[in-house]
Amino acid sequence: MNAETVLMIALVLFALAALMVGVSLLGRDRRQSRAQARIDDWVRYREDPVVREAFDQVKRPGRLARVQALFGRSAEWGERLEKGRLAWWLMEKEDRQLLASAGFSNPALARGQYLFIRFSLMLALPVLVWSLGGESLAAKVMMAFAAFALGFLAPKWYLRSRVSARQKQAEQELPLLIDLLRLLQGVGLSVDQSLHVVVNDFKHVLPVLGAELGMAIHHYARGMSREQSLSRLATGFNNDDLSAIARLIVQVDRHGGAVQDPLRQFAERVREKRRMGLKERVSKLTVKMTAVMVVTLLPALLIVTGGAGFISIFRSMGRLGGL
Repeated sequence: MNAETVLMIALVLFALAALMVGVSLLGRDRRQSRAQARIDDWVRYREDPVVREAFDQVKRPGRLARVQALFGRSAEWGERLEKGRLAWWLMEKEDRQLLASAGFSNPALARGQYLFIRFSLMLALPVLVWSLGGESLAAKVMMAFAAFALGFLAPKWYLRSRVSARQKQAEQELPLLIDLLRLLQGVGLSVDQSLHVVVNDFKHVLPVLGAELGMAIHHYARGMSREQSLSRLATGFNNDDLSAIARLIVQVDRHGGAVQDPLRQFAERVREKRRMGLKERVSKLTVKMTAVMVVTLLPALLIVTGGAGFISIFRSMGRLGGL
């Protein structure tokens, strides 16, 4: 038994010991907190309609119910990880901001599932890569480290792509939202009635902003102020126009007044901004297409325009060489 074999066995035993310690830490307080968890679940079931719908779906028979139950259990394990000592390392401030902007209906459940998925990938991918790696110990160590980094970073990459897609979708839905608010305010509806109409009747054309306004209405009905309920809409999309719309709704709800003319001017400004953005994209696309045309069309153009001249030159040089 050489030194590399001993080192490999030691690393495998260390990984197994770390896994056993993690499992023991996760299951240490399970029996003691089971009664309290049931009480907390019942309270959330009674107060939160999103949690109530999730629990009702879990109770349904079939494969979907089992999958949802598995996700619920993974969220519980993630919540225990969040309360442990590794939470500061597994979930940084940027991760919490991304989760808040990702549009999950239940942020606590999303945080738990995020922690569980990240922790599972960090443990499972290195073990899998180690078992499938080559014979070289250095190569196995490097591949296991790369798999560990991939398991740590992949959930954050997914969150960033989701947040970016939601921001683009919200930017596309903003002009329609402004027109709807202007129309509903023009017929005499209040701010609360206008928001209810937008959420209930136009959620199929405003999937992102309609869901955010629905959450804002729910928070406002539970006792939050209008400004607090719209804070997620104002800050979660990194969009100055959405922040301005949220401030306008707060001011109208607080002080009243006619908003048709400000909304009309705001809609014109948003459309002008989108028009300028489209012109910028067209200009960039024109530059890119110039490079494509040079690469693809220039050789064919040279052959068509100068092909006869090149052939004559080659023939003349051939005759001179023959002489």
